[in-house]
Amino acid sequence: MENLATAAPDDVINERVLSKLKWRSRRGLLENDIFVDRFFKRYESLITVKQAQGLMALMELSDNDLLDLHLGRKTLAQVQPDLDRDDVSEVLTMLRANPKGQNETS
Repeated sequence: MENLATAAPDDVINERVLSKLKWRSRRGLLENDIFVDRFFKRYESLITVKQAQGLMALMELSDNDLLDLHLGRKTLAQVQPDLDRDDVSEVLTMLRANPKGQNETS
């Protein structure tokens, strides 16, 4: 993705990169779309280059593998060992974060 290779890992991504990231993050399973949409609603103005790279790596996974990660049924190492790294783990934690005022069953 443009500008990510030359930017510092802690730089916040710009609107153009954010737009491309959102487009690339569209999924075939509604459940995944819900996680991803919630992620962007909460963090879109704060996403760093490092987090964008982690999210892009996650978006390369199949929908079923991504859902298994979201739900904690599998670990990164089980799905794809080379994804077991800090940037991907950070984004996965952000994707799993519960919005305020919601419990696990809602």
